[in-house]
Amino acid sequence: MRVLISGATGLVGSEVARQLTAQGHTALKLVRRAATAPDEVEWNPKTGFITEGVIETVDAVVNMAGATTGKIPWTRQYKQEIVNSRIDSTRTLVNAMMTASKRPKVLVSGSASGFYGDSGNRVLSETDPKGTGFLSDLAFEWEQEALKAPTEVRVILARTTMVMSRKLGALGRLLPLIKFGVGGPLGSGKQWWAWISQVDEAAAIIHLINSPSASGAFNLTAPEPATCGQIVKSLARQLRRPSFLPVPSFALRFFLGEAATELLLCSQNMSAERLLSTGFKFTHPTLDEASAWVLGRD
Repeated sequence: MRVLISGATGLVGSEVARQLTAQGHTALKLVRRAATAPDEVEWNPKTGFITEGVIETVDAVVNMAGATTGKIPWTRQYKQEIVNSRIDSTRTLVNAMMTASKRPKVLVSGSASGFYGDSGNRVLSETDPKGTGFLSDLAFEWEQEALKAPTEVRVILARTTMVMSRKLGALGRLLPLIKFGVGGPLGSGKQWWAWISQVDEAAAIIHLINSPSASGAFNLTAPEPATCGQIVKSLARQLRRPSFLPVPSFALRFFLGEAATELLLCSQNMSAERLLSTGFKFTHPTLDEASAWVLGRD
């Protein structure tokens, strides 16, 4: 296959490109500058520009571009950047498909667990309704833009969760604290944190590209649910460090504002049943397996 990837330097996009290349496919990376390598394609989503004719040459598009939500605090200006970066990128790709003489078979477009909002202990499947909050509105708008793709393009909405990676990613601020023995649950620690390893996230995207009957929303989450406290304890156990110093909710809200409520204290217990029903096999199905891999102990 030839697969065009936006966000190819990010945590997920880079791993998708690596796995595709390892499997003998061609991963084409969209870059916001003049292309300098055979596997690069120039584009500018702010202006809607993409190199003419490239869409006609690919079998699939993986759309993972977007400003990180991990840059805190969320100012009004930065929140708009978070939204625009996703909508502009998706719109540019969809518009290119609309005018192409030959269209890709599938578009895998990013979305997020934030779609569901704070859902307490309820187990979330893809049929659950949209929640409330900034991240829920963001995910909904992002998905709606992808669904404007031509009808002959199979659209998959990848509702991404916390990606556990050796490159740290979402764990970047938490792991150093645990290593020094001062880490602990955030808030009550009882909130559900949907999670998946970086390896499984990318493999699931490629699997869905290769599954002709797969379309619509998919929760990209591991089959073993875990709370914030359980994730912290699992990482601490691998590091042989204590994990009993909690960070109070009020302190998180004071220092991090709205982002603390929506990213860290929000509870989302997502089901992987729909992904499993397609025949996908996880490399790291359990929390301890993923923690051991993250810390190089598998």
